[in-house]
Amino acid sequence: MLIDSQPDLTVVGEAGDGGEALERLAVTSCDVVLMDVRMPRMDGIEATRQLLAREEAPQVVVLTTFDLDEHAFAAIKAGAAAFLLKDATPDTLLGAIRTVHEGDSVVAPTTTRRLLAHFAEALPDPTTPAPDRRLDGLTEREREVLVLVGRGLSNTEIAREFTVSEATVKTHIGRLLAKTASRDRVHLVVLAYETGLVP
Repeated sequence: MLIDSQPDLTVVGEAGDGGEALERLAVTSCDVVLMDVRMPRMDGIEATRQLLAREEAPQVVVLTTFDLDEHAFAAIKAGAAAFLLKDATPDTLLGAIRTVHEGDSVVAPTTTRRLLAHFAEALPDPTTPAPDRRLDGLTEREREVLVLVGRGLSNTEIAREFTVSEATVKTHIGRLLAKTASRDRVHLVVLAYETGLVP
């Protein structure tokens, strides 16, 4: 009801589990998939992984009940472009769908912190830093933008920080994605922490 109430959004299909979703998506094209994590037969993690292995796959927004649901984190690692709680406001959900459709990712700052805390033990020890070549090709401004992305700032907030346009920020993020071979903004956040740019 919420999605169909919007003039620019249309629900093209629904499924009761991950397996049914994959079957329907094999014959129905769409731009964005809202994927629950916990489902019978095939959960949202495996469904996301299999879906994103297809050519011209849609973007996936993962929905979960708990901030610290490790299955949701696994779905993000599988390539989901957004992570939202099921109690997100209608405006947040609709905004996430539109943002993901435009090619960006959505992870709220509070969720970003929890996500990174979840993986904190796997991050490198800052007292014994190893050379990380993934940032070698970045300009100083691109590194600065990556730091702010890592801290959970939106494009609007980053633009305000540097007194530039949002279009300029999008250009920087596009270059960051290309230079670091990152799939989306979520992976840029993890990269910022893994390389020690954000303590």
